[in-house]
Amino acid sequence: MPDPQARELTLYVESKKVITSFYRPPAAASAGPEIAHPTGQFNEAARPMEEAFFLSDDQARCVALAEFCAERRGYTIRIVDIAKVGRTERFIAEHLRSVQTFPVLVAPDGQRLEGTEAFTEERLCELMPTEMHALRAFTYVKVKGGDLDRIRQIVLKFPEVRELHLLTGDWDVFVVLEFPASESKKRQILDFVTEKIRGIPEVLDTSTLVPEFSVTKFAT
Repeated sequence: MPDPQARELTLYVESKKVITSFYRPPAAASAGPEIAHPTGQFNEAARPMEEAFFLSDDQARCVALAEFCAERRGYTIRIVDIAKVGRTERFIAEHLRSVQTFPVLVAPDGQRLEGTEAFTEERLCELMPTEMHALRAFTYVKVKGGDLDRIRQIVLKFPEVRELHLLTGDWDVFVVLEFPASESKKRQILDFVTEKIRGIPEVLDTSTLVPEFSVTKFAT
């Protein structure tokens, strides 16, 4: 299984800093009267000017998507806003050398996504491989002379069959099977193959591989 320490990714974003004088009410009613012009308008000059950081919507969407994928796949995301920590800090300079656009997601092995267009669920899953929630098995099938299209139609009717590939060589068909991991064991998988697939009259032989552990980069 992956090392838990290798399950943290760093997401660098670049917010925009603005100076704002938006009115904020006092923390308590006893904090004193509001300063206003005789006309009743707030005195802009009396309000303190404050720094505020705003993240653009396209970067915010990337953050939300990355956090969503990370939560589902058992990872954590550490967010660093370079507008707040400064570009000159060494750890940022090392990770973001030659970066042109933000956000940038950096995986523990150094792989990264750069720019809003790169943030898709498919690309995020590639950076965060995870254990499969279902049990996969792989069956080679040898058939005697017959209609391969008919065999394809029969095999694909089984809900446990996820993929079917026609081959050339010693084996004629390659079948990808999937079973609930919490309910299936190697014996149940082999029972299915011998009863269902080998039960087809045209099938001469089968050979099934059942992994001990599987990791996927595809969305689950």
